[in-house]
Amino acid sequence: MASLNVLKAYVDGSHRLEVAYTNLFDIYEMLKVEEDHELHEMFEMEYESFEEQLEAFEIQVLLSSEYDQSNCILELHPGAGGTESCDWAEILYRMYTKYATSKGFKLEVLDYLPGDVAGLKSVTVRIEGPMAYGYLKSEKGVHRLVRISPFDSGGRRHTSFASVDIIPEFNDKVEIVLEDKDLEIETMRSSGAGGQHVNKTDSAVRITHIPTGISVKNQNGRSQHDNKEQAMLILKSKLYQKEVEAQMQKMAEIKGESKLIEWGSQIRSYVFQPYKLVKDNRTNYETTDVQGVMDGKLDDFVFAYLKSLVK
Repeated sequence: MASLNVLKAYVDGSHRLEVAYTNLFDIYEMLKVEEDHELHEMFEMEYESFEEQLEAFEIQVLLSSEYDQSNCILELHPGAGGTESCDWAEILYRMYTKYATSKGFKLEVLDYLPGDVAGLKSVTVRIEGPMAYGYLKSEKGVHRLVRISPFDSGGRRHTSFASVDIIPEFNDKVEIVLEDKDLEIETMRSSGAGGQHVNKTDSAVRITHIPTGISVKNQNGRSQHDNKEQAMLILKSKLYQKEVEAQMQKMAEIKGESKLIEWGSQIRSYVFQPYKLVKDNRTNYETTDVQGVMDGKLDDFVFAYLKSLVK
């Protein structure tokens, strides 16, 4: 039924475009016969409407990969640089929170570790909503900031890095077998801001998959059982994603391509001083509206990336 609904949406969208184009063409044909001011204004309005529908349909088609409809898990980690990088990670966290909210997505903080002075050391957020992974998958990689540091009394310019990881959330039907001998499960006190259960019981759970070294921590649930269950699901998602990426890498090698995302190979640069610019290194899309981007206006970057995948 889910697949049927997706295909039906494509067909309906295509039909609406066909109707809109026919109406536009009919008005155009009338204008060729007789120039009419009101008719010309109607044509311009219909044309703008058609452009909007076309762009929306294009995005709908671009978001048609296997996992694009999934919810996703977002993780943020600062790079080397202490307080400066921790602050940059916090700024990015705010940016993604605003972007997700603007899309009507629901956010659930699964784990948050504040920085010693400012910012954050790590954060894991579950983002729930239609096409959440499809919209946010373009953000995976290293993000670079250039600015005059508010933490430097000398007013010097600093460069900071933070890594963003985005994985689709897979449901319980994912066939990932986890053996007890491969798991290290720890319980601890929850940290950071929270409700009445935070910091009072050893309810936070960290699960480490020993063969891969992948570690997941969850503290948002009301009980240790809830946190363990959620952490297990995220761990399965990460292991599944690792397998998917391994298969994609093999395919890339067969095709003679290699696109590795690794620390230091930033996907996007944000320059606050001495000039203002945000530029994506993969698509070359850029804007000087730095404040707008930091307030969550990411659609142009997202769409540029999606379009680049089909070129």
